[in-house]
Amino acid sequence: MPLQTANWEPNKEMPVGKGATVQQFFTILGKDRFEINVAPWGEGQLKVNGQEIARTAEAKDRRHAFTTLKQAAERYARGEPLETPKNGKARLIPTVKAKLLEGKKGLVVGIANEQSIAWGCAAAFRAFGADLAVTYLNDKAKKHVDPLARALESSIVMPLDVRVPGQMEAVFERITKEWGKLDFVVHSIAFAPQQALHGRVVDVPLDGFLTTMHVSCWTFLQMAQLAEPLMKKGGTIFTMTYYGSRTVVKNYNIMGVAKAALESAVRYVSAELGPKGIRVHAISPGPLATRAASGIPEFDKLLEKAKAKAPARSLVSIEDVGAATAFLAHDVARLITGDTIYIDGGYHVVD
Repeated sequence: MPLQTANWEPNKEMPVGKGATVQQFFTILGKDRFEINVAPWGEGQLKVNGQEIARTAEAKDRRHAFTTLKQAAERYARGEPLETPKNGKARLIPTVKAKLLEGKKGLVVGIANEQSIAWGCAAAFRAFGADLAVTYLNDKAKKHVDPLARALESSIVMPLDVRVPGQMEAVFERITKEWGKLDFVVHSIAFAPQQALHGRVVDVPLDGFLTTMHVSCWTFLQMAQLAEPLMKKGGTIFTMTYYGSRTVVKNYNIMGVAKAALESAVRYVSAELGPKGIRVHAISPGPLATRAASGIPEFDKLLEKAKAKAPARSLVSIEDVGAATAFLAHDVARLITGDTIYIDGGYHVVD
């Protein structure tokens, strides 16, 4: 059946209405599942088998967005190259309609490009009205982060390599000088040397272990310590973890050990800072095709397994992670703290 004549069925489980309601349509062609998600303000995305292949942020309304993405799906099915832009300015929720975090100020660490989990979080925070400070790893990364920082209208954009002494302190000093407060921090960084990541856990050399734990866990503690005096009226601290912390995931290796330590740190920090109104969360997305994940061998097979086994039968997106994280930064979530929050379509509950 040609895709042009395919029957695009709406997801009847999703609510229909005005405002920030996202609608979903899907069709099956052969072994491929095509999915289009569109919002009333003209943003939309096209997925094939759970993977985003096109996006629009410039359509005038939902109908226009659907038509644009339907045409992109037809070109994809014919094997033609897609011209639909994956616009970095696209946002899950329009700022003019959902300024739930207006007046809040936050730091997002870990944006590498527009596929980064940190970018999904930053875009959602900004869409909800928050002001953001962002960092980039080094000069090489700066050219990728600068356009995103402009889209976020960030007034504070600074280098931060956590292995360079003094750089983290410099970021917080500038925030103190310019803002004098901080409402949330997103710690979305992790690193393991190639030898440590690709080898057996039992064979990891001391320097590889220490580097992995330093970047992936200790820096979270350092950020919490620096953020504490700026959160005089409370706040929220986030870090990113993964299911490999609690069970053995093939090829995740030493990073699983580091994430287990990180989740334990979240519990202790939440207990210590909770009396000051500071909430602490470990966010655990399902597998995502990020640059960091590209270093994990056979990661494509991990994606396929997650898609097949997750109760929702869908891979998580950075937009999904961003929206949920932004919700947890809102005051309505003031009594949620100290836990690992899974945003993975339910994958973590399935054996």
